[in-house]
Amino acid sequence: MNKFKTAAIKVLEEVKQPLHYVKITEIALEKGWLQTEGKTPAASMNAQLITEINAKGNQSTFIKTAPATYDLNPNKPKESMTKKQAVIKKTPIIEKIGSGFIGKAGEHYVTSELLFRGYNASIMSVDVGMDIIATRNNKLFSLQVKTSNLNNSNSYVFDMRKVSLERDYAGNVFYVFVMIHPDDTKSVLILTANKIEELIHMNAIKDIKTHERFRVVLKIRNDNIFIGTLDNPIDYYWNNWDIIK
Repeated sequence: MNKFKTAAIKVLEEVKQPLHYVKITEIALEKGWLQTEGKTPAASMNAQLITEINAKGNQSTFIKTAPATYDLNPNKPKESMTKKQAVIKKTPIIEKIGSGFIGKAGEHYVTSELLFRGYNASIMSVDVGMDIIATRNNKLFSLQVKTSNLNNSNSYVFDMRKVSLERDYAGNVFYVFVMIHPDDTKSVLILTANKIEELIHMNAIKDIKTHERFRVVLKIRNDNIFIGTLDNPIDYYWNNWDIIK
C-alpha cells in the first residue's frame, strides 16, 4: 500500500476519530510513520485519500466525513477471497469500444461528477474546442476532456491539438484527463491551463511537431501518478476536483 495511506491508517487507528488531512499528515510526520522529501506532504496526503475513495467507493479503506476530513471506513467489506483464489480468478473479457464512444462517455462522466459537486455543467453541443461549460458561485469554467484506456505499455496516452491551447476560452480553463482502469473504475487528472504550459516547457508533455499535437502520457506506479516519465510525479492533480475553482 502507498506510504501516505499506510501512515493515515496508523494515525486514524490511534486517534479513533475523523481528522483533517493536514492534521493526519502532521501526526504521521511527528510519529515517524511518514517520511517524505516532498514540499507539500499534506496536499499529497489529501490527493491519495480522495483518490482511494473515488476509485474504490464502498471498498475504500477511508471515508470522507466532512470537507477535507477523513476517517477509516467501518463498512469496508472484509476480504473473502484467498490468495490462491485470486491467482486463478479469470480475467474478464473486455469488449473493444470505439474511441468516439469512449470520448463522449468521458465527457458525460466529468459532467456527472461536476453536477454532484454543485456545478451547473453541460456538454457543448457544438465542437468549439471546449467540451464542457460549467458555472458555480457566479464563476465560469471551460473544460476540455480527454479519455484513455490503459495501453500495452501500462500507460494512458492522450493527444491534444495545439490549436485547442491557443484559443481564447471563456472563464477559467481546465483540462481533464479521464483514465479508464482495467477493473472499469475511473480516475481523473485535472490540470489548469498554466500547469499545462509549465509541463510543456518542462518537456513532461511532448510536442509532436509533425502532427501539430501535444502528447500527454500518464503512468500509475505503486499508487502514485506520473506525467511523461517517472521523474515527474503529479499526485496533487489526481482526482483533486477542488482545483476547479
